[in-house]
Amino acid sequence: VRPIFSLFLVVTLPCVAARSDNLAYGAPCKKGVQVVDRVGYALGYSEKYEQPLWVSYRLTAEEALTKVARRAEDFRPDPAICTGSALIEDYRRSGYDRGHLAPAADMAWSAQAMSDCFYLSNMSPQVNAFNGGIWAKLEKWVRGVAIREQKVFVVTGPLFETNVVHKTIGPSRVVVPEYFYKVIYDETPPEKMIGFIVPNAPNK
Repeated sequence: VRPIFSLFLVVTLPCVAARSDNLAYGAPCKKGVQVVDRVGYALGYSEKYEQPLWVSYRLTAEEALTKVARRAEDFRPDPAICTGSALIEDYRRSGYDRGHLAPAADMAWSAQAMSDCFYLSNMSPQVNAFNGGIWAKLEKWVRGVAIREQKVFVVTGPLFETNVVHKTIGPSRVVVPEYFYKVIYDETPPEKMIGFIVPNAPNK
């Protein structure tokens, strides 16, 4: 039985020295992925797909309830990506949203975290009805869990079917994922975990 998509969730020792708690459980290291650790989140950027294969961060109840930073809307290339990140023109008139993987609403506790989450290295092409629909509902649900349980650890990213010709957008040829995943680890005893795989399409 062949896998229908590739998944990068093998937790190992961190690829880089963590400057925050976003790599507390290590990084899902993969050859060809650049790891960037920021105030609000860490990511593993793939030049092949021109987007992160994973984003990880801890979200506490205090952070989920703190609203000191407004949504920045400052989409821009990421200078930290040594091969160059996706560009604004990749998404322009593409028919796809610049979908956050580390959500802006999860970063409102810090002006720096909010600004950083608008780097295009944190974006993936998402169908508009998916981005503003079931995905937004899932992100809101995660914040509710963080508030109720005090802290959660989140890993999220795109999934790509194997042995298919992928659709791409823009001059950088950003690959459009067929699915997105989100794994939530509730760190408060009794500890528990849940994962979701959702098609990148309008759905309920």
